[in-house]
Amino acid sequence: MALGLVHRAIQFGALFAIASCSLAPDKGSEDGPRARKVNVDRPGLPVSTLSSDELDRFQRGDALFEATIRDSDGLGPLYVRDACSACHAGDGRGPGLVTKVVPLDAGTTLSAALLPFGPTERPYTSAGAKIPLLAPRDASVRVVSRFPPAVFGRGYLEAIADAEIERLAELAERRQGSARGRLNRLKDGRIGRFGIKARLATLREFAAEALNGDMGVTSPLRPEEPAGPEGLSDDDKPGIDFTLEQVELLGEYVRSLQIPERRANDAQGQALFESALCAQCHVPSFTTTADFPLKSLAGVKAEVYTDLLLHDMGPALADGVNEDGAGPREFRTAPLIGLRFLPRLLHDGRAKSVEAAILAHGEADSEARDSVASFRALAPAQRSALIEFVERL
Repeated sequence: MALGLVHRAIQFGALFAIASCSLAPDKGSEDGPRARKVNVDRPGLPVSTLSSDELDRFQRGDALFEATIRDSDGLGPLYVRDACSACHAGDGRGPGLVTKVVPLDAGTTLSAALLPFGPTERPYTSAGAKIPLLAPRDASVRVVSRFPPAVFGRGYLEAIADAEIERLAELAERRQGSARGRLNRLKDGRIGRFGIKARLATLREFAAEALNGDMGVTSPLRPEEPAGPEGLSDDDKPGIDFTLEQVELLGEYVRSLQIPERRANDAQGQALFESALCAQCHVPSFTTTADFPLKSLAGVKAEVYTDLLLHDMGPALADGVNEDGAGPREFRTAPLIGLRFLPRLLHDGRAKSVEAAILAHGEADSEARDSVASFRALAPAQRSALIEFVERL
């Protein structure tokens, strides 16, 4: 890391330590779990039982997450945003977003000649680059938006055993009704669980991919700069920009973020959520694997409201992107973690309310159509109760 980024990260880490002094563990063993219960009814706080060493790494990762990456740190030459927090303010989604270029006709495939540098727009330049990567002016393409996922609570997703995801995929295959679902088995045999199309298996890879794809920052996991029209293969920091340790710190930071505490949920809302078949795909909870490396998340109840499977959501929600085994109409079930902190819903942010998001699932070819039909059949008071339940998650 460049010295300037080190200094900025240390300054932010110091501020974090001051701001969160009330979260410090009670005196005891140096690396023992923090015993005191804390209120986490907001995003961005660490799991309350981290050891002292884990909390220190969390703070260092948080500093990197908030830091603005500069040319001298390895930004660009082409990039989308210059800080993790620029796309995940408050560890949520937005204000930054990613735009993709896709065929106007969902049944066609864009030629490599039309998109020689891939489908992602990178509108900003640095390190001497002059030409941003923008959508071609062609009548056969359209530009679609992707809002970034929130990052709080994602360690719980990583801690779910593969066997649990495989079990849900088998149940989905035998299920009656419209909802099916399949896991995204990656080329190396692992199960994808991160990204809107479940194309990444771990949070370390999630961090490395975001650094490279969104900021043009290379690391040992992603050593090549994204291609661009000027053929630039490096930036103002020669060679690898971020060390593996820095990528690990970012991954550990995200892994250690707590699920914001749920507001009081009523039994009626939960029952309606299940009777409307929402829980078929938005599976309320799992017990995490007992041998997960972060002990605070090992063998605990993870209330994540997802099955981590891909579902065909029909042409109305399709984004036109084929991505690492997932088709243009397929999306991983969005975890309903801290949903009340998210300004917009669905992969492209088109829904401004829970009700709008539910109804958008109901097109004729969507796997969620049976669930939406059940929702529509509820009495108005019941629909309101179900919506209120989801809004409190």
